[in-house]
Amino acid sequence: MELQVGRIDLSFHHVAAAVVLVGLERAGVHCQLHTAPHEEMFTMYARGKVDMVVGAWLPASHGKYLIGMTDQTVRFSVLYTPYCLWGVPEYVPAGQVASVADILKPEVSAQCNKVIQGINEGAGISRFSRNVIREYGLDKAGFTFRSGTIADCTDAFIRAHEKGEWVVVPLWQPQYLFHSYKIRALQEPRGLLGGMDQACIILRKDALAKLTPRAVTFLKGIRLGNAAVTDMDYQYVVEGMPLDRIARDYLDRVCI
Repeated sequence: MELQVGRIDLSFHHVAAAVVLVGLERAGVHCQLHTAPHEEMFTMYARGKVDMVVGAWLPASHGKYLIGMTDQTVRFSVLYTPYCLWGVPEYVPAGQVASVADILKPEVSAQCNKVIQGINEGAGISRFSRNVIREYGLDKAGFTFRSGTIADCTDAFIRAHEKGEWVVVPLWQPQYLFHSYKIRALQEPRGLLGGMDQACIILRKDALAKLTPRAVTFLKGIRLGNAAVTDMDYQYVVEGMPLDRIARDYLDRVCI
């Protein structure tokens, strides 16, 4: 029996899933990989088309997708502790822009790019960002959120950085941009960005029989951490290393 493993179609999810897949392979579990955007992936999970998701950001970002599935789900390890943020390049003076509210200062608003370029609509950061714009009244100051691909988001930031422009980027940790750029997270005291999540490996209880004892031990014990995922994301996206090599190198280093 093959274990049907799902991953969300973003690069850092790809690298985290690659590590888990190699670990499961070494533990004697045959897997078939499925990739989809956020909503579609959790719909597949709810319908039993995938047995496992690597990983679900709980409770804030992806919790709404698992409503009604708690009793049918087993959580294994917390791979890393992600969180959403709004960030600005470090060259934007902290004395002028330290918080989301500071964007509304006339002298700041006048310098900022008014388009906040995000990723796909189903992502937590996209839902959160639209809410931040509305709740802080940034829309009244001309700011808009634009959804798109991950490349749309990162490329918009890189272009602005190259020009020294003031730009707000809706991001998350871990993410490969933090490997190369100094990005300062803005304070958001209202909690509209969801706080810190746990990136969990989740499995349908009806698929437990597909795991070997060694696989269960692996799934309970594997930890990556934000820094490791950021580094592997950079290796994958920027350096172009194959996922399988990245995953095997990581597991060899941690002796798994």
